[in-house]
Amino acid sequence: MAFNGTWKIEKNENYEKFMEVMGVNIMKRKLGAHDNLKITIQQDGNKFTVKESSNFRTVDIEFNLGVNFEYSLADGTELTGSWNMEGNKLVGTFTRKDNGKVLTAYREIVGDELVQTYIYEGVEAKRIFKRG
Repeated sequence: MAFNGTWKIEKNENYEKFMEVMGVNIMKRKLGAHDNLKITIQQDGNKFTVKESSNFRTVDIEFNLGVNFEYSLADGTELTGSWNMEGNKLVGTFTRKDNGKVLTAYREIVGDELVQTYIYEGVEAKRIFKRG
């Protein structure tokens, strides 16, 4: 399973703009851009266990592909949605509980990197991780 392992944030692209569109205040945006995020992924068939660890919080997430679950972003925004596998890419479709708008997320392995792409209200951001 290509996603398995521990991944450390290497760089962000357009992440502050994405957080701004998401409604994150400027102080949290500045902190969020330098959160030292580390993600540990363990895949067992359709079941994923993900541990997200940053300067702000550590959270364990378990999900099965195609099954809706609830998730809170680091800023407290609550989402509901699911991850699905499309080819070799994880595709997440999440709906914000507060305004009903959709956040789309992608995780894919590109070379030796884990690339997470987020799209919200037409703004795209990427977070690029290296195995750690």
